Amino acid sequence: MTRSETTTGTRARSAGRRPALVETFLVPPATPLEWAADAIRLIGAVSLIVGVVGWGALQGAVLALMFLGLVVPRFLGVRASIDVAVGIILLVAAWSSVLDLYRSVAWIDIPIHLALNGLLALLVVVAADRAGVVFDHRPAPLVALTLAVGLALAALWEMGEWGGHQFDEAVLVGYDDSILDMAVGGLGAALVAFLVPAALREGRWQGGR
Repeated sequence: MTRSETTTGTRARSAGRRPALVETFLVPPATPLEWAADAIRLIGAVSLIVGVVGWGALQGAVLALMFLGLVVPRFLGVRASIDVAVGIILLVAAWSSVLDLYRSVAWIDIPIHLALNGLLALLVVVAADRAGVVFDHRPAPLVALTLAVGLALAALWEMGEWGGHQFDEAVLVGYDDSILDMAVGGLGAALVAFLVPAALREGRWQGGR
């Protein structure tokens, strides 16, 4: 990173203004949580390489989606605590798939759907706000919006699992499983929705933790 890029990021942070997406991505870490979030991204990059080499195309695709999810919070500039939470859950979810833990440890599916679907719904709402989409920022409408986004993501997740099952029967699918996963994913979005107002107000450029 050049001195000018570092200076720009520092000025954006100190001024409290919302920088552009690329500018946000270039803001250097300044707190232990921010360093931790970037370390998790590094682990994700190594995981992607290891997964593609060691497990093949399908699991490599899972890890590629995981890595995409890891870099999105940095572009959005969400507060570091959310960034770290997203990173940890994504790593656990992806490697649980690669190592087939969803089959051997059946209960692990529930907390992952609860936490990850909720956090992804939060990121989508923040991304929409950053993109200039106008919506009501009052708490009740934000909860309803985040819940709707979370249910949509849960449905897409189950469609993805169905698609994966077409290539590899080891990917578990089933009516009861899909309905339960979508219900749990919606619950996760409803719970995380209460964090959305803070996520919209505060970010890394303000030193938000």
